Amino acid sequence: MLQAILGGVLIGVAATVLLAGNGRLAGNSGMLHRLLPPQPGDAMWRILYLLGLVLGAGLYAWLQPQPAAAAAARAAHPLAVLLGGVIVGVGTRLGGGCTSGHGVCGIARLSLRSFVATLIFMVVGMLTVAVIRHLIP
Repeated sequence: MLQAILGGVLIGVAATVLLAGNGRLAGNSGMLHRLLPPQPGDAMWRILYLLGLVLGAGLYAWLQPQPAAAAAARAAHPLAVLLGGVIVGVGTRLGGGCTSGHGVCGIARLSLRSFVATLIFMVVGMLTVAVIRHLIP
């Protein structure tokens, strides 16, 4: 539980620092989308931001005790992970942003659109878990 609280605090601090220091919202899908094609003078900080996400997750996984290694052994097939990533990418474009943009930054700005989007993310996530755990053998 402490890890979840610390992670949430760090995400909030990072989003606040990015907004205060750069005037930008910390929406991960928007970061990636705006790199394709890169804009002059705008690409480096976006690359560093996204690289920090990947390296931070990798460092966390590397520092975890043995149970994380067991979970990694049960991980989904790489093609399933790739397909899931593509589906999420399409969904973030259709939804006008991702959970980080809507759920962290949008709700903090009291955006009605972000409240609705986050509610939809949560409901679909819960339904997906219920289907996978209870309806698919």
